[in-house]
Amino acid sequence: MPRMLDVSDEVRSEIGDDEADRLLGGAHAPDNYECTSCRTPGDSLQEPTSTVLFVGEETAVLAFAHARCIPSQVVPVSEEQLVGAVRSISQAQTDAPTPTVARTPVVPAPAATPAASSSATSPVADAANTPALPQPTAPGQAAILGITCGLVLHGDTGHASLVVEPTGPVGRPGNTSGTDEFLDLLQDAGFQPVTDLNKTPDQLPGWSVLVAMGKLHAILQPAAAGGSTGWWQAHQPLQVTDAWRFAANQLGEVTMYAVPAGMVGRQPREDLLRQALERAVALGQVVAASLPLAGT
Repeated sequence: MPRMLDVSDEVRSEIGDDEADRLLGGAHAPDNYECTSCRTPGDSLQEPTSTVLFVGEETAVLAFAHARCIPSQVVPVSEEQLVGAVRSISQAQTDAPTPTVARTPVVPAPAATPAASSSATSPVADAANTPALPQPTAPGQAAILGITCGLVLHGDTGHASLVVEPTGPVGRPGNTSGTDEFLDLLQDAGFQPVTDLNKTPDQLPGWSVLVAMGKLHAILQPAAAGGSTGWWQAHQPLQVTDAWRFAANQLGEVTMYAVPAGMVGRQPREDLLRQALERAVALGQVVAASLPLAGT
């Protein structure tokens, strides 16, 4: 029996016409599945269902989602993240094997410098990884980006938000003066200064936030050759709260705030996080943009 599947043109171009037609005809597609976005059950025989292709450097994994949650699309992820996705999808979709598609290896864009991971903290999640930015100004040291997730009210509406704060100054290539140019670099990329936390910043074309299988995987930026590449990637995907994920899915976007090192810190509660952001805004030390969801 044919499924109510949507296979987008970009997914079709990745998996090929024959495989796309087999999916639409009922092959390789489960009757029941766990939505890769909202994590609730779905039925491809009874409700419109999106095909979502997670693409790594060498392999690709096909997942399914309610069409009301996300459209059919291709989501780039690292090969390491794909391993976790395969495990989660295989556990959730027991009616049919998880299709994988062989791919030609892709050389990833070089990161700025290697960075060590840090432990997770509240209010929702916090992690560190390599920013795709120039090296920090201090010789021999690598900047680590701290990422804190929390809900930030814009008026009466809670917005799923990320607060990005490096552990040290970040400078342009060749700058050895120790001057922190982190916010300047982000403004060059299109982020805008924040003067009022209650106002939702404009969306930034080409940037997005990848949340898959209920976890935060990456912040993506436009790639020079087209498409997207990782600006920040979690060493291990970060669990986010149901409220954070619900807000992100409802609005289809995440607000990313960025501040200089030492400006906000790791706040244990969302009310304290907002207070710290308000202090940083008063000092003119916050830039932001709304980033659409990639994948979920």
